Amino acid sequence: MPQPTFMRLKILLPFGIFAEKNDVSRIVAETREGSFGLLPHRLDCVAALTPGILIYENEAEGEIYVAVDEGSLVKTGPDVFVSVRNAIEGKDLGLLRETVEQEFLNFNEREQIVRSVMAKMESGFIRRFAEFHHE
Repeated sequence: MPQPTFMRLKILLPFGIFAEKNDVSRIVAETREGSFGLLPHRLDCVAALTPGILIYENEAEGEIYVAVDEGSLVKTGPDVFVSVRNAIEGKDLGLLRETVEQEFLNFNEREQIVRSVMAKMESGFIRRFAEFHHE
């Protein structure tokens, strides 16, 4: 059976498809054990990804960097599926780093607001429950 010469990469987010690329010649991903590379002829595998930079390369675009959150990578034949919570793409690592820092700052601010609202809701629920319990 002939070895595949390219891979098909699909990066999935919880709300949709972030990227779908054909003719990918190599992929580099990060796990807790460190970075590892995928070539088209590599055996099928599954890996738990850590937040970091995923790199892929194809002839049309060259080397592309994608900042990803934690997730998973599954390679089956020529198909590679990456499922993560967040992803940001860029061709320049410096600009990508700035964009990621800004996105995470915005995310942290939103997360703090949500936590504050949840804490108020929980304390209100506990207060009403205590009042109900005393009646």
